[in-house]
Amino acid sequence: MSGALAVFDLGKTNSKLFVFSPDGILLDERRTKPVWRDFRGRSVLDDERLFGWMNHELAEVAVTHGVTRLMISAHGCAFALVRGNELLHPILDYEQEVPETVARAIDPILPDFSETYTPWLPLGFSIARHIYWLQTEEPEVFSGTEAILCYPQFWVWRFCGRKLAEWSYLGAHSQLWAPLKRDYSSLVERLGWRDRFPAIAPAGAVVGEASVTMADGSTRAIAVHNGVHDSNAALAYYRMTGLSDFTLVSTGTWVIIINLDCPLGALDRERDMIANVTVNGEPAPSLRFMGGREYDLISDGWNKPISQEAVERVIERGIFAMPSWAAGGPFPETKGRIIGGDVSGEERAAVAVLYVAMMTDLSLDLIKSENLLVVDGGLAKIDLFTAMLAELRPTQIIVRSTMSEGSATGAAALAFKALGLQPFKDETVPVTASRIRGLDAYRARWRELAEGARAAARAAKPDAKEASR
Repeated sequence: MSGALAVFDLGKTNSKLFVFSPDGILLDERRTKPVWRDFRGRSVLDDERLFGWMNHELAEVAVTHGVTRLMISAHGCAFALVRGNELLHPILDYEQEVPETVARAIDPILPDFSETYTPWLPLGFSIARHIYWLQTEEPEVFSGTEAILCYPQFWVWRFCGRKLAEWSYLGAHSQLWAPLKRDYSSLVERLGWRDRFPAIAPAGAVVGEASVTMADGSTRAIAVHNGVHDSNAALAYYRMTGLSDFTLVSTGTWVIIINLDCPLGALDRERDMIANVTVNGEPAPSLRFMGGREYDLISDGWNKPISQEAVERVIERGIFAMPSWAAGGPFPETKGRIIGGDVSGEERAAVAVLYVAMMTDLSLDLIKSENLLVVDGGLAKIDLFTAMLAELRPTQIIVRSTMSEGSATGAAALAFKALGLQPFKDETVPVTASRIRGLDAYRARWRELAEGARAAARAAKPDAKEASR
């Protein structure tokens, strides 16, 4: 292979460009934030603004680093309705609930958990609900739809014109995919959507060519690889570096925990436990909560170091952040709040990092994690977070990624694999356990309070979302 590879890693909060040399060296990175706007009363992506940024940056790195290839990694829960070369409706923001009339129609016909291993989920966390929303309220748009494209494949289409699908995204808690059958779900058949999903191509496969306009008006051809779901790209990366028998804690806006050793029968549909699908089409037992978003909310956006002393002061004072601060997760029934006293500044950030550690630790128990623990992504940069996990889970070896961009590097690894290259090696490093005074007792009390609040909320609303079906 000659030339470098550009990877666009498109998250809900941040959109990033990474440039990798053929031997796996990170040459460059650039960032922006996606813009969400109103369209007919719905929150949608400003895709033209984002596409403009992508083209501008791609043209620059094509000159600066000799980029000749392009790969996409993207967050879940988004899709596009297209016809020919036209986007028929802007891409919906998954953080909005469907109207009650739409919910009453779609929710009772969602497939059983045993088929899709996806429970009822709020907002657009299952994209089937949002697809049905547009079918119901924009019937002319939907009837004219030639293809339903998952989010990474939307960008593949924008760059090279190919309409494709891909396993890891179709199977990402979408209600569209039956993992054990390796086929579309009964819902897709019932609603007559199958013909609107294009052919499936593996993540990383070379699928087309983009023509990128340079600053001087000339154009360059850039090979385009089929895109991938971000957390599944991270999982693929660590497997491709030779790791096996591990649990991945992939962190960003979401904390996605994947343990391939967890039996499917252990998944609790009422606690946001699901089966994702790997890039090879295998079921991937998973649990997720919006840990990065919750950390930012609880900490008031703190971005400085947090001392062990601040954590110990918070523990001694008995201050707890209780779940949940965002939709979904293992405690969907309860509303997030801080109890035990007022905190600000570093101490509030200490409460936030304790919260994410408590949630992660509990989630690891729920998903039966007893193997090697790999922590990746933004929260892996918080030393106290990984060190507290190591203290809380002394029977597990815990390692963290040193590059903290598992989804982007995984996307690069998949593209390189399609070319017969394997430039990446295991770069994880062991985590040393912290020694925080009172941490075990704090965990016991946090769990008692959190589970007690959940039990009370469930008792008060026994019929809430029959939906945990």
